[in-house]
Amino acid sequence: MFYWVMKRVFLGPVLRTLFRPWVKGLDNVPAEGAAIIASNHLSFSDSIFMPLMVPRPVIFLAKSEYFTGTGLKGRLTALFFRLTNQLPMDRSGGAASAASLEAGMDVLTRGGLLGIYPEGTRSPDGRLYRGKVGVARLALQAGVPVIPVAMIGTDKVQPIGKRLPNIRRIGMIFGEPLDFSRYARMADDRLIQRSVTDEIMYELMRLSGQEYVDEYAAVVKLQLAGKGPAAAAPADEAPEPRIPPDGAAPVEAQHTEPPSKPAASAGPSDAGEQSRAGGPEDAAGGTPGSRPGQEPGEGNDAGSARTA
Repeated sequence: MFYWVMKRVFLGPVLRTLFRPWVKGLDNVPAEGAAIIASNHLSFSDSIFMPLMVPRPVIFLAKSEYFTGTGLKGRLTALFFRLTNQLPMDRSGGAASAASLEAGMDVLTRGGLLGIYPEGTRSPDGRLYRGKVGVARLALQAGVPVIPVAMIGTDKVQPIGKRLPNIRRIGMIFGEPLDFSRYARMADDRLIQRSVTDEIMYELMRLSGQEYVDEYAAVVKLQLAGKGPAAAAPADEAPEPRIPPDGAAPVEAQHTEPPSKPAASAGPSDAGEQSRAGGPEDAAGGTPGSRPGQEPGEGNDAGSARTA
């Protein structure tokens, strides 16, 4: 009840008036039945604007810290997340992260829409980073489609570290559902999980126009904080999508292509996998490190929803 009141009566109308969000491809979201909505992650506000535009409730896996805050702000944040049916995601790895994935699986089993950010955390610089395989694991085990969603302009509305938002127009593009039923009997194969994740990330790159970086965003954040090797500098900033005054879909910005599109039917892609010195990725979590599959600071490989 609280979810619908906020969406239809209070918060929803205010956000629509101020930010005038445009949407393309909303009909790609099924009217009923389970599905995963996988989105790029530019801003905290992604988790507000995207559910606002989807007619059905979207349940996100939110980092557990949002449910354990102290003080007035922390308690209000935790209350808001619980009232809007968000689920805490423990990112410490191991059994705790596996339990969080099970909670997401329960949403899908009940026929709901599960929102997840495969990058696992917000992009530190507006680029699109390597996806974690948890999204693939959920999609394969539940046998549900994945709808890729490109959030556009939300990083300009609320950059990381900014408390008050900038009032400007934002948008989102819902891509066609991705069907991975061809891998139905290979859900536990880590190479298949990597291939499926790469295909999802390719679609997010194509829809968003972001430059793709074959590194984990959390690793780059540690590098930028001086806790790891120097991060690679971004390429020249891509132009923002042009938003027509009539609210139609924008002209896509230019982007840097990843090495190749993951093979959709010939089997798992070896792009980003064959040279991983750290070994296969642990879909449920693992020991933090500095290579893919052993990510510093975020051991679980599930991706997340609202992350720092």
